[in-house]
Amino acid sequence: MKLTGNTILITGGTSGIGQALAHQFHQRGNTVLIAGRRQQELDRITAAHPGMHGIAVDLTDPAAITAFATRVRTDFPQLNVLMNNAGIMVEEDLSAGISAFAVAQRTIQTNITSVLQLTAELMPTLLAQDSATILATTSGLAFVPRANFPAYCGSKAFLHSWLQSLRQQLRGTQVQVLELAPPYVQTELTGAHQATDPNAMPLADYIAEVMQLLAVPEPPRGEVLVERVKVLRDAERKGEYEKVFGFLNQD
Repeated sequence: MKLTGNTILITGGTSGIGQALAHQFHQRGNTVLIAGRRQQELDRITAAHPGMHGIAVDLTDPAAITAFATRVRTDFPQLNVLMNNAGIMVEEDLSAGISAFAVAQRTIQTNITSVLQLTAELMPTLLAQDSATILATTSGLAFVPRANFPAYCGSKAFLHSWLQSLRQQLRGTQVQVLELAPPYVQTELTGAHQATDPNAMPLADYIAEVMQLLAVPEPPRGEVLVERVKVLRDAERKGEYEKVFGFLNQD
């Protein structure tokens, strides 16, 4: 993926990995559009980064996604990078019955359905460019799940499989398909405690390594994997799945 000269849309761009990537790409002179639910946060971030754009969208609302995509196509016809980064991670107790299902529904809409819809809505624009990239953020937990986040881990496993199919279908086009699979990173994905957890990878370190990996023209299997996540990605291949699963689920 080229790191300059792009018009980039990053969902979930008001916090964590999305915001950090937006900052990095904006520093490199790209046209950066961030999307998120909170207009106040979008305004704060774009004010601090002149030239960055922000549009609010509720990714749990299909009609809102369609309206958002229409605006993006109209206002940013040169869009050539779509980073599907938005996601939620909420604990579920499946023994709770229907209340757990409500969490799963919201997780699936945010982490899966919105990604598929937004990608489909913007596909004609991406295909019209000389070169383009579609990237989705999955997780190391797509490969070895944590049992207290079943819908989240399942949603990321779904995206991993879906990206493989998308990559194969677009192999004859100029659109590159990449998967960003983070390890446990210091963000607020599961709450404020995660941002300072010493067991999590510092966000700045993660982003620095990711930017180096994105500069590689063709990452192996289209997967952008920092060293720290490979223990999860390679667990089954190395015959260490049960060991790693047990470590993640020892509570």
